[in-house]
Amino acid sequence: MDIKAIGMGMAFALMWSSAFTSARVIVQYAPPMASLSLRFLLSGLIGVAIALALGQSFRLTRAQWRATILFGLCQNALYLGLNFVAMQTIEASLASIVASTMPLMVALAGWVIFKDRLPKIGVLGLLLGVIGVVIIMGARLEAEVDRFGLSLCFIGAVALTIATLSVRGASSGGNVMMIVGLQMLVGSAILAVPAALLEDMTVTLNWQLVVAFFYTTLVPGLTATWVWFWLVNHVGAVKASTFHFLNPFFGVAIAALLLGESLGLLDVVGVAAIALGILAVQLSKQRPA
Repeated sequence: MDIKAIGMGMAFALMWSSAFTSARVIVQYAPPMASLSLRFLLSGLIGVAIALALGQSFRLTRAQWRATILFGLCQNALYLGLNFVAMQTIEASLASIVASTMPLMVALAGWVIFKDRLPKIGVLGLLLGVIGVVIIMGARLEAEVDRFGLSLCFIGAVALTIATLSVRGASSGGNVMMIVGLQMLVGSAILAVPAALLEDMTVTLNWQLVVAFFYTTLVPGLTATWVWFWLVNHVGAVKASTFHFLNPFFGVAIAALLLGESLGLLDVVGVAAIALGILAVQLSKQRPA
C-alpha cells in the first residue's frame, strides 16, 4: 500500500461516492434505465477505443470473459440500474449509505456461507455495521421514506457484492481497460431491454442534466472503474476494499453540499458506525507482513 495506491484509493472513493449525487440529478429529468444504458454505451465505446489505442485486444482469458459478463450484469445492470430507479423517490445520501454496506455483505457471506475465518475485530466490525444500518433505517422509516425505493437499493447492494467477488478473476492477465469498456457495453445492452419496454422516454433537456450525464459517464463511470481494477491488481481485493469505508462519508457529504439534502444526528451516528465497521472488517482480513 504505497503512496500512489493510497492516492488512487482516495480518488476512487471520492469519484464512486459522487455518482449518487449526479444520478439523483439525472433521474429528475430523464428516464433512469434509458439514461444509464446510454451512459454505459458511451463509456464502453470510449473505454474500448482507449484500450485499442493502448495496444490491448479483445482476446481475454476465460476467467476474464466470465468476470466481464458478471460485472456488467451485477454491477452495471442490477446494482446501478436499481439505484437509478430508486433515486426517483429516495435521496442520494440514503442510496449511497445502503451501497456502502457492500464490504460488510462480502465479509458476512464469506463468514456464514464459505466458512472463512473472521477474527474478533472483523466480527465487531460486522456488528458495528449492522447497528449503523439499523440506526439510519429506523430514522428514515419514521420519516416515511419510500420503502420500495429503499428495497431496490438493498437488492442492488447484494448485486454489487456479487460483482465485487467476480472482479477478482478480471484483474490479472492484462487488457484491463478493454475489460472496463466491455463490461459497460454488457450493462448497456441488458438495460436497453427494460428501458424500451417499460419507460416513458420524456426528457427535460437542461444544463443540469447535460453536466450530470457527462460527469457520471466519464468520472464515476469510466475513470473510477478503471481505478478500481488498477487497485485490485496493484494491492489486492482486500486492501483495495478498505477504501470503501470512506464512501458513506463522501456520499453523504457530496449530496448535502450539492443537493442540499438534510442530515440528522442519527444519520451521522449511523454513517460513522458503518464506516468504522467496514474499516474493522477490512483490517481483520489483512495479514501482517
